[in-house]
Amino acid sequence: MRRRLVLPLIAAAALSARHAGAQTGQRATDFPRSSLVIESASGRSHRFSGEVADTDQRRALGLMHRESMPADHGMVFDFKQDQPVAMWMRNTRIPRDMLFIDRDGRVVNIHARAVPFDEPSIHSDGPVRGVLELNGGPAARLGLKAGDVVRHAIFRNAAP
Repeated sequence: MRRRLVLPLIAAAALSARHAGAQTGQRATDFPRSSLVIESASGRSHRFSGEVADTDQRRALGLMHRESMPADHGMVFDFKQDQPVAMWMRNTRIPRDMLFIDRDGRVVNIHARAVPFDEPSIHSDGPVRGVLELNGGPAARLGLKAGDVVRHAIFRNAAP
């Protein structure tokens, strides 16, 4: 009789732990890590480390459920080909700056300080290869603008 109760209790505990992990920001998917450099029109270079969302599963999860992110960290969303893209802030807890970047690494447009949990889509201004998400604020603080260059392995320019 006791064995019959133990298995359902173990299963319930596992599901509860999994749900709690999602609520605290633990990751179900590991992301590859890399570094990148943003070269602004002012001639300054800004180095960031980050993760690469390069599969459908990783792109879907992105930075959702995270409570915080280091100031010099970001996530590069690699769409593998040039295409118009739309991002959103569902289940994203902290503001984000989104840099939409073409295949050559040129910033097409920037959406600064995307609002946490906001669900309207945020669109690229044309086809892009990737999107760089940073904490909300660096785009303004560093004076980043469309036309700046992001150097990373997924773009057709020299990796940092």
